[in-house]
Amino acid sequence: MENSLSVLLLAFKITQKDLVALVCDCPRVLDCEFLRNWELGFSKLGLSRVSPLLIRSVLEHSRRFQLDAGGFSRSVEVLRGLGFSDSTLIRVLEGFPGVTMMSAREIQRRIEFLMGIPIPGDGIEWVIRSFPEVLRFEVEERLKPLLSEFKGLGFSEDLIRREIVREPRILGMEIGELSRCLELLRSLKCREAIKEEIFSEGELRAGFEVKLRVDYLCRQGLIRREALEVLWKEPRSIVYKMEDIGRKIDFLVNNMRFNIRCLLDAPEYIGVNFDKQIFPRFNVIEYLRSKDRLGSEVGLRALIKPSRLTFYNLYVKQYPECEKMFGRYSGNGKVKTRHPVGLWKHLKPQSFPQTKDDVKNMKLFMETLI
Repeated sequence: MENSLSVLLLAFKITQKDLVALVCDCPRVLDCEFLRNWELGFSKLGLSRVSPLLIRSVLEHSRRFQLDAGGFSRSVEVLRGLGFSDSTLIRVLEGFPGVTMMSAREIQRRIEFLMGIPIPGDGIEWVIRSFPEVLRFEVEERLKPLLSEFKGLGFSEDLIRREIVREPRILGMEIGELSRCLELLRSLKCREAIKEEIFSEGELRAGFEVKLRVDYLCRQGLIRREALEVLWKEPRSIVYKMEDIGRKIDFLVNNMRFNIRCLLDAPEYIGVNFDKQIFPRFNVIEYLRSKDRLGSEVGLRALIKPSRLTFYNLYVKQYPECEKMFGRYSGNGKVKTRHPVGLWKHLKPQSFPQTKDDVKNMKLFMETLI
């Protein structure tokens, strides 16, 4: 065991976090003889650099499918013979090491499909380097039907080509997935400004953004129907970046200690501002809980749903020490006005003195109305 760990940590330079994940996913990589063979095998791959992620992917895949270093090296030569650069080879082996079990003809068919979209030569290598998993999908059973679905939804070939080059992960969508995402988008009931922002880059891009968020919520523990329901109830989550959503979900589960399914009752949580609303309210509730000043437990909906003024009156106003951590409405609990007092006087229209002629003309005009 010590020899195996020394090879993984020192020779392969795998981080402790990656090592734990690797051993959990594939404990058989701890075979010392297997690691010694691969220590020499990586030097024979002829790659400019070998990243820890590549080592982890290759070790896990080769041990699981009983592949030796010699056969792996021959597969890499086949890929290099198809015109892949070293940087593309590294990304492919990191993201989809199963490519080494495919024949040259199978890989060539995927490349021919991309050429038929049509994507130029440089664009094809960019697509494969950005999304190596595209080599996993069958052309006749997956890629061609997906392209036909895009066209059937009314998207032109030029638009499809541009979006694939821009975001190759679009080719990873399931058959019928984009249709369901667009159906959700077209049924949204929200402010027009939010809709305009969602569709600002086109329907195809908007549908893909929905897919990304649904996949993320499913990885966190929701089923697909529940994830779609959360997005439909809180359309602002489609506008926010994935990093922001990930930060909120991580805080919800690890810091607030709520179950991910609480989002079904309070989907607004994903749509509110983290720094201005979520974090200060949580600090106030945690402080009151530590002092036993909460009459009952505060759920996620009770934490997020009330307006700022309502939350202030309920949990902050009677506890002056909470005003600083809450931030807003501090100072006797008064709402700060948006403009200085008396500003309306400066905006009052300028008045002019009325002359006798003005009064006479006004009287004559009124007599005509009578």
